[in-house]
Amino acid sequence: MSSAAETVRYERSDRVALITLSRPEVLNAFSRQLGEELQVALRRADADDEVRAVVIAGEGRAFCAGADFSGGAGVFDSPRSEPDRPFRSDPFDFHPWDVRKPVIGAIHGAAIGLGLTMTLQFDIRIVADDAKLALAQVQRGVMADLHTHWTLPRLIGHARATELMLTGRRFTGTDAAAWGLALEALPADEVLDRALELGRDIATTTAPVSVGVTKRLLWWPTGLDASSADDLETRLHEHLMGGPDAREGVMAWMEKRDPDWSWSVTRNWPDWFPATGADRG
Repeated sequence: MSSAAETVRYERSDRVALITLSRPEVLNAFSRQLGEELQVALRRADADDEVRAVVIAGEGRAFCAGADFSGGAGVFDSPRSEPDRPFRSDPFDFHPWDVRKPVIGAIHGAAIGLGLTMTLQFDIRIVADDAKLALAQVQRGVMADLHTHWTLPRLIGHARATELMLTGRRFTGTDAAAWGLALEALPADEVLDRALELGRDIATTTAPVSVGVTKRLLWWPTGLDASSADDLETRLHEHLMGGPDAREGVMAWMEKRDPDWSWSVTRNWPDWFPATGADRG
């Protein structure tokens, strides 16, 4: 990311990219600039073969308090007021699910409205047990965004998703873990360390292309029926089997050592398989 980035920090260590939302003075409230800079960071992580996992966190007391209300009552003015900027409920052109590496959320403090719906596009969420979470859009006169009507029911089922989206009520990180919305709920000061630990484990033990194609199937836009899943899994196995990482994974296990993977998603992605969600049509 260029040095011009002002609302998002990007760091890389131990093959894990740490992307930090950095507007702590407003609890990392989501702005147009933050959204644009976040996408730049995600594209950077996807293109860097030295990055094997991504962690997204928030600076200061919160992950993301939601939409930036500094504009007052007009924050949700009609999108027709800006005809040169066509409105989309999901402002991202490149999503967390498009990154061909696992994206892990380290969520503490408040994750409200868009600050929560954004995380539903991550692969894994580690959350503080006392985090304040809500899909509060219906309490602000609008509605849930960022594909939430698709992502949330897939995660926690239709009944619970309906209750949360229709009431806008708050819930805790402990609730989120119990419902399957988060992988774990931990004390707030342990959340980032746990997310980074998980990222480093993925970076060391899993084959990059194997993880990338698995993630792409898990995020298939309409789900897979049995026949389609079998066809895609077969074709992807044909790409992976016989490759150097398929041999290295076995030898590393037999020799009781960490694997030394040689394939990467930028060089060895199947040419027939979509590289991003947008490529699926």
